[in-house]
Amino acid sequence: MHTLLKPLAAASALAAALVAAPSAAQVTGNIATINAPVAIINTNAFRTAYQQIGTTYATQIQTLQTRDQERQTLLQQLDTNSDGQLDEAEQQAAQGTTQATRIQAIDQEMTQLSNQIDAARVYAIEQIMMQYSAALQQVVQNQNIQLVLSPEAVTWAQPQANISQQVSAELNTRVPSVTIAPPANWQPQRSAVGMFQQIQQALMTVQALQAQQAAQQQQQQPAPQGR
Repeated sequence: MHTLLKPLAAASALAAALVAAPSAAQVTGNIATINAPVAIINTNAFRTAYQQIGTTYATQIQTLQTRDQERQTLLQQLDTNSDGQLDEAEQQAAQGTTQATRIQAIDQEMTQLSNQIDAARVYAIEQIMMQYSAALQQVVQNQNIQLVLSPEAVTWAQPQANISQQVSAELNTRVPSVTIAPPANWQPQRSAVGMFQQIQQALMTVQALQAQQAAQQQQQQPAPQGR
């Protein structure tokens, strides 16, 4: 099943929540941590590029949302026992039906549209990543850091050990902006694709947390009293 990526006008809000990190401060020791996806998400180039993609590909994004809704409606028609999924018997019964044929066509269309949007995203990220190592090395040199670890490798660390925000600032200087139109015959670097996947996962995680918090706040609101 397709996972629709939200229109990128919302990316700034997601990024702001994700990078709610301590203010930049001098690392007190010679060991630091960095979250590479967060460092890239918090750059001006990333946010601007994602907003531009949201505008440039607004028609494709709207079509994706419309097709996804249509797909869900068709699946409900094939879900004869209304359990929210198609079991083996339902899948066999669905073969050759009008709904199944339409779902297959929708899947192909959604894949093509998603590939167009994702190519622009990966290309933007790839341009930022070209300066990531240099930016990291500059922060390491400025703060006399001897060892940099990923958050997954650390059980606990002082907040000021996180240099993601400093690297973002350095990237802002080195890569003030990027373009979102991949050149002809462009092939994405594997590292850029991997970073794109990490970034999308991070944004979706934050979105899920925000939705959960909103639901909890709604539940905590007192019920209106009758007159």
